[in-house]
Amino acid sequence: MELSFLNWLYTAVTWAITRIHEAYAFIGISPTSGLNWALTIITLTVMMRILIFPLFLKQMRSSRKMQELAPKVQEIRKRYKDDKQRMNQEVMALYQGAGANPLGGCLPVVAQFPIFISMFAVLNRIGNGHPNPAWGLTPELVATAQQAKIFGAPISATFWNAPDVMSKVVIGCFVAISSLTTFLTVRQSVTRSMQQMPDNPMASQQKILMYISPLFAFFSLNFPLGLILYWVTTNLWTLSQQHWFYSRHPMPQYDAKGNVIPVKPKPGLLDRFKKSAPEEEEAPPAPPEPKVIRQQPQRQSRSKRTGSKKS
Repeated sequence: MELSFLNWLYTAVTWAITRIHEAYAFIGISPTSGLNWALTIITLTVMMRILIFPLFLKQMRSSRKMQELAPKVQEIRKRYKDDKQRMNQEVMALYQGAGANPLGGCLPVVAQFPIFISMFAVLNRIGNGHPNPAWGLTPELVATAQQAKIFGAPISATFWNAPDVMSKVVIGCFVAISSLTTFLTVRQSVTRSMQQMPDNPMASQQKILMYISPLFAFFSLNFPLGLILYWVTTNLWTLSQQHWFYSRHPMPQYDAKGNVIPVKPKPGLLDRFKKSAPEEEEAPPAPPEPKVIRQQPQRQSRSKRTGSKKS
């Protein structure tokens, strides 16, 4: 799938792949090795996910606002349960007034889709052994990819054109991992969504999507192994990223009046490490400061105080 209006993005992906591949070759990893190409694809994936990380934060902040508005949304649903149009209008007005965007979760997906197409187009060209001068894809780079193997399977091979049974097994395992990570990622998101809005009318559809989504991963049997590696990496990144955010921003609690009660976030890895680390030996207490004793004047006789002589 090659789209001409994305040629600039194909060129950018090719340039990034070339530079990363050359960098790993410079530090001593053979350019024709599967390790070099695996690290190149993983590094490129992480770099691209870092670029769209601000969109992820925007998505999560919008989702958190929707969580805080959940009690008010439930109240609106009960109030206008017989008038769906009015109910939707009131809910959207509530979201707009609070600055929450129900479609905010689509931003990372939309941003990632052109990247996925570009990765697919470039790696597919590499897999087919056809360089594209318009993208800067050189015959030398394609030749190194054609020789690279991961666990004995060529990174340019698909499940259907794998050269041997062992290669099919390796690619099949990567596809299974891709399917599993896709399911875990979607389940994590759907579970959070159902917690923030238990009476969501779309809950049943979300559950169906959660169990159907892993099946789409099996379409990657038609993809080169290098592209499947990209998909597994981005799934693991998303899974870890969501877990980090959800642990730092737990579900809000509400009082009887529907006001948000602050919830302490779960301790992160650094906090747990600090707790598990042995406590430093306390320094011995400083010796107490000497007590200052004030010299009280001696009581003199009345005669000495008045200056009169004692008869």
